[in-house]
Amino acid sequence: MTTLLTPRSPALRNGWILTQRELLHWVRQPALPIFGLLFSIMLLLMFGFLFGGAIEVPGGGDYINFLLPGMFTLTMLFGLEGTMLAMSTDATKGITDRFRSMPIHSSAVAFGRCGADMASSVLNLAVLIVGGLFIGWRITTDLGSALVAVALLLWLRFALLWIGIFLGIAFRSPAATMAVQVLVWPVGFLSNVFVAPETMPGWLGAIAQWNPISATATATRQLFGNPTGVTSGWMTEWAVPMALLWPLVLTLVFLPLSARAYRHLRR
Repeated sequence: MTTLLTPRSPALRNGWILTQRELLHWVRQPALPIFGLLFSIMLLLMFGFLFGGAIEVPGGGDYINFLLPGMFTLTMLFGLEGTMLAMSTDATKGITDRFRSMPIHSSAVAFGRCGADMASSVLNLAVLIVGGLFIGWRITTDLGSALVAVALLLWLRFALLWIGIFLGIAFRSPAATMAVQVLVWPVGFLSNVFVAPETMPGWLGAIAQWNPISATATATRQLFGNPTGVTSGWMTEWAVPMALLWPLVLTLVFLPLSARAYRHLRR
């Protein structure tokens, strides 16, 4: 460990060591990641089978096939508060200060957190995809398009992680964490995850269409060959480019902010 943590060690190598630390915590205390996965499955079953029969998809198509890509996207968002809480807890308890005193790259802590959460997201996404296939969801395009859809989902998750990392470092109070936990819900629901924006009032539908969550959900529906709920408008042609652009913008904004917040972290 001492040999690896030298001033000349690259950030990614240091980050991988800290990623292993986080993964080891989850192995020893698996309750939190398991609860998060079960919560996503509960939402899927609730909307798919309790409410799904009353929801029509504009343009036609099966609601389960419409819902699943939206649920995949929403799962990428729901991990944000967990990332924030983990970073905030480490900073509050002085663990982050210990890392700052060690001869490791200054960005290794954030990359370690990011790596662990990305690994968790891959596992959660795989479980949801398998579960979706069991309840009737189908991919009707080729394997390449499906892999691009998965890549877009993880790309969104990567961008959202930096928001959580920044908030966890910059705002370490329990009240801030609770506020983010509350705000995640309207951000996720004010999108096309569960219903198409065309069924909403005009002003609300416009907001939903510009939600980054909606861009990724629509793009993955197209790539999986599922009903998109979009019959007209710019989203029919620009969903995939927007699903690439939105996470890029979020990353370019919040990754530097995370680095700055870490450098100015009060001991």
